[in-house]
Amino acid sequence: MLKCIIVEDEFPAREELKYFISNHEGIELEKEFDNPVDALKFIQNNQIDIVFLDINMPEIDGISLGKIISKLNSNLKIIFITAYREYAAEAFEIKAFDYLLKPYSEQRIKEVLTNLTTLKSNELIKENNKINKITVSLGEKMIVLSIDEICYIEIVEKESIIYTETTHYTSKLKLSKWEEILPKNKFYRTHRSYIVNLDKIREIEPWFNGTYILKIENTKAKIPVSRNNIKEFKELLSIK
Repeated sequence: MLKCIIVEDEFPAREELKYFISNHEGIELEKEFDNPVDALKFIQNNQIDIVFLDINMPEIDGISLGKIISKLNSNLKIIFITAYREYAAEAFEIKAFDYLLKPYSEQRIKEVLTNLTTLKSNELIKENNKINKITVSLGEKMIVLSIDEICYIEIVEKESIIYTETTHYTSKLKLSKWEEILPKNKFYRTHRSYIVNLDKIREIEPWFNGTYILKIENTKAKIPVSRNNIKEFKELLSIK
């Protein structure tokens, strides 16, 4: 069963979507939100497959929220729901699954739900079969490492240094390639030279110009968050 949420500040629009979802086999509504901030917190702490996302909302607009949650989970399917056509280009820039215009067409909603069921089921099968391992170097040896062991990755002179709690390894992969490989709901590029395992962050210290230094558990590392990434990082971890 695929799990979805609705993020929509208009009650009638939520009720209409709920009706169609409840009558479609294979998709279950987990929760509904009229506040995007509450929705973001829920997404950070719960496993869902689909988000029906309004665009014009208070505090965080739907496009901005879509950018954040797509980084949290690249497999999450986002369907924008709006009365305005002009946001379509921005929506598909962040690889939205679909774009539904209000007032809803019954045929379009049923089509989207069917497409979600078919495609997402196939993706889940592939994801379950994926190996959670990477190959890194330790001197002359090739080591198979679980990604959960990674604390952070640093680029040094065109070489990636992969740090765990006990040792470090090397790789020729660029950080941009690591971003593609590593799950986006666990790893975040805080700086042009660093990717951090979010589960390994122990402390967040204020630094100059409103940025942060991250302390990583069971290491002496202090990882910077660049000024360009600070806003997104704060939204990602719900820092006020």
